[in-house]
Amino acid sequence: MFPKKTTRTSGFTLVELLVVVLIISILLTLGASALKGAGGKGVTTAVATSEAIFEEARSIAIGKGTTSRVLVDINNVRSETYLRKILVAFQKLDDDGEPMEGNWELSSRGFTFPDGVFFSKEFSKKAFQSGGAQLDEMTLSGVSPLFNGRYIYYEFNSEGICTTGLSSTGDYQSPSFVVGHGARPAGQPDPRTTSEGRRDFGGFVVWRNGATSMFRDASQILSDRDPTTF
Repeated sequence: MFPKKTTRTSGFTLVELLVVVLIISILLTLGASALKGAGGKGVTTAVATSEAIFEEARSIAIGKGTTSRVLVDINNVRSETYLRKILVAFQKLDDDGEPMEGNWELSSRGFTFPDGVFFSKEFSKKAFQSGGAQLDEMTLSGVSPLFNGRYIYYEFNSEGICTTGLSSTGDYQSPSFVVGHGARPAGQPDPRTTSEGRRDFGGFVVWRNGATSMFRDASQILSDRDPTTF
């Protein structure tokens, strides 16, 4: 009788298992770090593109000799663009070259902020320095059904002056445009800040001549506040 031959099955040693666990832990850490930084990049992109759109609106107002507006979508029935889409509209001119009141035309299809980035009604004001006055709103109609509805707006006149910051006495207080990183809870239109994004805000002020100055740090916008809503 020959002795029964045994077959050894190969497997992982304890050291090999520990190495695999270590590698997985490193990959998870790197992935979490990348996700944590995604919000900041989104806010930066939104601010830079919005500055370009403000310049577009000002150039259209001067070039066409009319009034133009940067519009922020506040139609919460369109949840995918609510507080996330901005457009440029300008007043059409009549045969004599005069702006027609309430007759608006879109210059483009606009820009939608990156995922997780929203316009802040809380920190975007007509008078940023004093922290006062809500921005004006308008109803856009007569354009594509995709864009008809309610908007917050910033306005430029035919001289390129940002009239949003002008008071009835002619004084000017720079309005602010602020966006932040957050999330929209299921079934609710209004976004909320997340624990990771509470200080992840950016934006700029708009001067009388239409130029913009970006906030260097979120503390310039938030001060000592810890926001929870937009």
